[in-house]
Amino acid sequence: MSENDQSELFREPDAPPSQAAAPDAGQPLALRMRPRRLSEVVGQEHILGPGSLLARLVAQNRFGSLLFYGPPGSGKTSIAEAIARETSSRFVRVNAVMSNVAELRDVLGAARRMPGSRTILFIDELHRFNKTQQDLLLPDVEQGVVRLIGATTHNPGFYVNPPLLSRSHLFRLEPLSTQAVTGVLDLALRDVERGLGPLGVTAAPKVLSDLAVLCDGDLRRALNALEVIALGKGGPAEIGEGDIEVFARERRIRYDADEDEHYDTISAFIKSCRGCDPDAAMYWLAKMLAGGEDPRFVARRLVILASEDIGLADPNALALAVAAHHAVDFVGLPEAELTLAHATLYIATAPKSNSATLALGEAKRMLAEEPVQSVPEHLRDKGGQASKRMGQGKGYAYSHEFPEAISGQDYLKHPLRLYSPKKAGAEAAVAERLERWRALRDSLSRRSGKQLAAGQARG
Repeated sequence: MSENDQSELFREPDAPPSQAAAPDAGQPLALRMRPRRLSEVVGQEHILGPGSLLARLVAQNRFGSLLFYGPPGSGKTSIAEAIARETSSRFVRVNAVMSNVAELRDVLGAARRMPGSRTILFIDELHRFNKTQQDLLLPDVEQGVVRLIGATTHNPGFYVNPPLLSRSHLFRLEPLSTQAVTGVLDLALRDVERGLGPLGVTAAPKVLSDLAVLCDGDLRRALNALEVIALGKGGPAEIGEGDIEVFARERRIRYDADEDEHYDTISAFIKSCRGCDPDAAMYWLAKMLAGGEDPRFVARRLVILASEDIGLADPNALALAVAAHHAVDFVGLPEAELTLAHATLYIATAPKSNSATLALGEAKRMLAEEPVQSVPEHLRDKGGQASKRMGQGKGYAYSHEFPEAISGQDYLKHPLRLYSPKKAGAEAAVAERLERWRALRDSLSRRSGKQLAAGQARG
């Protein structure tokens, strides 16, 4: 990377803001329209509004390292550049995809040789740096040689080393609202200096709003789309709904199949099914399918839901979910979408019970916290002569010889109550049956105890 690439100087430290470089007409519209100051940044009021922490830190020029986490086109780079301008800092841009350890050492070495330059090191796609590259930043970040601003679309909790994360202020950016994006698109059409004003192209607010919706809060994508449409007009004209339709047909859902969007969307899908909201569940299913999610992954989650959240409230749920999983493999897309929709609606509308989940958890807790119970003698395997001589299995009462298969025997040395059935769906009948069996078992146990006492008395 050349020195100019490594060190993008907006202006000399003591030069006035008016000396910032003029926009190049050959640059993409999204780059030309980038905010020059924090006050020009649209959206993100939760971190840039009056009195906010970030605004105060920048105004006082007393910030350390910053991490901006948010989706594409939400303003991470723009905010970093605006901070550098407002604090008259030397701005060094590094893209983690194209960088390496040697280049990073050169950048940090140059910053050490210019201690008065107040270098801001902006690393785009910070999550792409491996542990070694991130660790290399720590000494210079701690000593204030550079002030790191990292931008990432990935959850920093998973992709940024804990030591670096703990030394940085983390700010989460949200997708821009349709209103915010529409406002910038309108400004770009009218702006003569940086925007598309010289073309004389216009558009009704409804058309710009439709374009903003198609871009899912990604301002960069919206501006680039607007530029393509405007240039395609070839002169003064009005952008109509027909011009937007081509983008509507080619709309891509923002969905990273193995990143945050994947985990967030499947989480919403699971919770919608668990919360008995079939409409929300179908929406998130459709989003995953439109985003290219592996249908087998969705089918596996439905199988898990059938046991984790429905269980005995509807025993058919597991059978249907397993059948759906096999059908997805057998049929394949796009027809398998119908199978997933069928199973999703069944799971979302089924009565819910997490009794199996709770019972298993309680059993694991008992095993971890209490002495492990040995198997009672009457339940042990009596196969083989040695087992018989030791008396294993002696006294076992064969359940089928008793009414309702209840013999009155205990199956733990110290009986436990781990399973608590819910009064939902088919499990309500299970709860009633268990209560009847417990009463019958208690009656048989008392009767057996009286018979044993009587026999001892006669003896």
